[in-house]
Amino acid sequence: MTEDRVRELEADVLHLMEQVDRYRTATDDALQQINWCIGYLAATKKGRIASSLSVNREHIRSNLLGRAPQSVPTTDPEAGQEPAS
Repeated sequence: MTEDRVRELEADVLHLMEQVDRYRTATDDALQQINWCIGYLAATKKGRIASSLSVNREHIRSNLLGRAPQSVPTTDPEAGQEPAS
């Protein structure tokens, strides 16, 4: 393989890596927006909708991205708070 071909292939790999980073950033941003919506819906007592959206989020995270699942927001206002001292 010639040096020119190696440089061309390295440039292609660099371009593809930049595209992967761009798509990863877009995916993370979209998941953050979904997380915000789930939290908002849970806080406004729309737990069934939040749960449904959470199931969709988990499908995206586990089946499409291969990431670990996240916890489902609760509608219990006391959940997740430190006990009173």
